[in-house]
Formats: sequence, C-alpha cells, structure tokens
Amino acid sequence: MKKILLDILICPRCLPEEIRLSDVALETSSTEILKGRLHCGNCGTDYPIEEGIAFLEPDPSLELRQKNRYETMPVVSSYLWSHFGDLMKDDEASNAYREWAILIEPHGGFCLDAGSAVGRFTFEMAQKADFAVGIDNAVAFIRTARELMLSRGGTLELAEEGRITRSQRLIFPGNWKTDNCEFIVGDALALPFSTASFASVSSLNIVDKVSKPLKHLQELNRVARPRGAQCLFSDPFSWSPEVADPADWLGGTQEGLFAGRGHENVLALLEGRLDGLHPFWHIQGMGRIQWKIRTHCNHYESIRSCFVKAAR
Repeated sequence: MKKILLDILICPRCLPEEIRLSDVALETSSTEILKGRLHCGNCGTDYPIEEGIAFLEPDPSLELRQKNRYETMPVVSSYLWSHFGDLMKDDEASNAYREWAILIEPHGGFCLDAGSAVGRFTFEMAQKADFAVGIDNAVAFIRTARELMLSRGGTLELAEEGRITRSQRLIFPGNWKTDNCEFIVGDALALPFSTASFASVSSLNIVDKVSKPLKHLQELNRVARPRGAQCLFSDPFSWSPEVADPADWLGGTQEGLFAGRGHENVLALLEGRLDGLHPFWHIQGMGRIQWKIRTHCNHYESIRSCFVKAAR
C-alpha cells in the first residue's frame, strides 16, 4: 500500500465517527508499506497489510469471501477481458472504459474508483488525476489489479471452452502512468476514507451489486469534496432480490420512495429532488454506454449501462 494514502485512511468499523488509523510497518520500501497493519485506537481493530495489499473491510469474513463468486478465476478472467479486451485488440471488445474515462475532466487531487474490479477505470483515472484509488471487496480482483499495476500488464488466461484456456499478453500503453495509483480491499458501503478526500468519485456498475444501494451513494457523496468535485455514475440497474431487499432498491418497483426507474431516481438523488444526498450535484451529462463481458470464446453478454456525469 502506498504511504500517500495514510493521510486519508480512517477506520471503516467506527463510521460515522471518523477515526484516523495509525500504521505499524514491518516491511517497507521508499513509497510503500509491503507488510504491516493499520490500527484503530478507538475500537482496537487491526487491519492487515500483506504483500502490499491493505485489507480495510469493516467486517471481514472468510466464509463470505469463499462464497463470493467474484473470487473465482473464471470470473476474474471474464472481467479482465471486459476491462482490457480493447487493449488486446480483440474485435469483440467494447470501448466502454475509454468512453467513461472521456467524461471525467483532468484534475488535481485524488480520484476514487468504487467497485474497481480488476482496475481498468482506476488506471484510466491515474492519467487524469494526481492519484487514483481503486477499492473492491473481492481480494482476487484487487490482487490481479495490483499485479497489472506493478508489471504494467501481464499474461492472461482466457477461457476458450470448458477447461481449455488460451494465453493472451496484455501490455499497457507506453505513456500510461501506473506509479500514481493504488488498490485496496474494502467495502463500498463503509469507505475507509475521511470526508472530502476525493476530487472525483465513480461508481461503475456496482449500485445493483450491493446490499444497500442508497448507503453506497451516501458514502460516495461523503468522501467527495463539497466543492470542486466530479462524480461519474453508471449502472444497468439489474436489480436482484438475492443481492438486496427490493425495499432497498433505487428503482424497479411500483411503490415506495424509489418507485419507477433507477436512472431517474439516481438523477433526483444527485440533484436533491429526492432526500438522501447532501450537498447536491449539478448534472453535466447523461446517456448510455454499451459494454461486454466474456464467459468463453462463444459466449458474450452485452450490457447497456445508464450513466450520469455530475459536478459541484
């Protein structure tokens, strides 16, 4: 974990109280803590740093992690192709991450990519901000993203059919900066960052994957600067009762505060027409972006994600 993050890290277990974490470093380099722990003097929790990865979940559970489908290698492979297929010159790949990246104006300060998965948008934002942080609760995603960061690419194993895979080399663009980004394990519902830490925040295809969608947006709103900030939200709104209680969905129901379509309700939340977020945002643009995910060489899923770009 890069030491520059120490100034903004707080204990996620103690939220909404913001308690700074102290570091106990056992192995370091000039810029990173490779092994150690982050300690909360309030609740006494120690958050480990292992192989450069900081684990900052409020309630880590090995059992839940083992049940998390995003921890499996076939899913990691699918997301690697989804994020980087265009860089590998695959004719089937989409340009979705480039399209999302264009929507963010270059800026000083930190950028947060919430639900970063294997890191493509974090890397895109590292080209536009002083420092970019990706956070995800899937350890396999974060470990993969950091390996790509350190090696500026890698050899990916892509599923072809059944147990047959093929190796595909990924090389990052030569002008990409990768020393100004970091990936940590954490919870999008309890972000381990102090209020107003980020000049830009993003939530790409995650709000329908968390148990408390409004809480996720509130956390994203909390860590964004009250002024001089950008927000990029995008989601297909594939609500599922297996992920979240329908009463907590931000759309897709016929009754309740968030009855109707999720895209319209997120707009209303950002603008302050629905109560839940403060301070509010000014909408700068909206639309749809098509992206793909690959299961194997003969199976692709095409997904349409509705985006909102906002600023304040």
